[in-house]
Amino acid sequence: MKKVALVILVVAASIGVAMGQTDVLGAHNGYGRGCVMCHTPHSGSLGNGLGTSTDPQNGMYALWGQNLTPLFGKSYNFSGDGAATYPVTLPASGTITSAHDANTVILFCLSCHDGVTAKVGMMKGQTVETLPIVGGTAPTLLATAAPSGGTAYNNDHPVGGSANVSCNPAATPESGYNWDCTGGGASLTPITPGPNQKIFMTNNPSSFWNNKGNPLASFGGTTVNAVTCTTCHNQHSMTVASINGQNFSTMFFVNGQYTPLAGGNAVAQFCRNCHGGESNEMHGLTGVTTQ
Repeated sequence: MKKVALVILVVAASIGVAMGQTDVLGAHNGYGRGCVMCHTPHSGSLGNGLGTSTDPQNGMYALWGQNLTPLFGKSYNFSGDGAATYPVTLPASGTITSAHDANTVILFCLSCHDGVTAKVGMMKGQTVETLPIVGGTAPTLLATAAPSGGTAYNNDHPVGGSANVSCNPAATPESGYNWDCTGGGASLTPITPGPNQKIFMTNNPSSFWNNKGNPLASFGGTTVNAVTCTTCHNQHSMTVASINGQNFSTMFFVNGQYTPLAGGNAVAQFCRNCHGGESNEMHGLTGVTTQ
């Protein structure tokens, strides 16, 4: 009898632990809809109740189940002053050749996260996670968060073929954002870490350079070290980042350790994956590891 009671207690405890966890898809679980929120196994976006009969490639790539029609061929400038510093032109209707092309990735992401040109029904427009330290939530419908009279994505981090991760042979902090490495930027040569970047990668085992390698992305068939949405985010894992065989806590689908804590530097370390000029290592502080 005691053994039975013990087994029941262990099972109950296990269920309690399981119930305290969130599916790794997090918000992308779609209130229980699961993968079909984005990937519809039958009939693409038509199967999701979104009429897109004018899309000749409806559902053909990644079984995409959102309506792409309003975004086909659109051009946007990301960040900056509207002077086309970081321009992105989304694929036109009928021209998608791969779900992994970086411009197509941006198209797919905006079909859910635009909120103005492409409107969706399931999303609430705010993160389900509360912002640590400052509190509140962040917007998830990006175009609705544009300033009054502003351009939709002028206040969003650059993506696209012009959003290069670049390198500076001088390897001095005064060089700005650039890492101490060779290759990179618009070059087709993969980045080879310099001394300071090697120390950074040791200090930051959750660096996406340890996982993805480089070049980072292919834009229209041209492979470069430039940023797309999935460089910084893993859309399939909201709370765990798996890098080089290790698991790290994260938030907001960030593709690396992202744990905003008072006095911590894990968030800054993530940004330094690209912005090497602002790293501890580039300033000679090689003993500050990720916290």
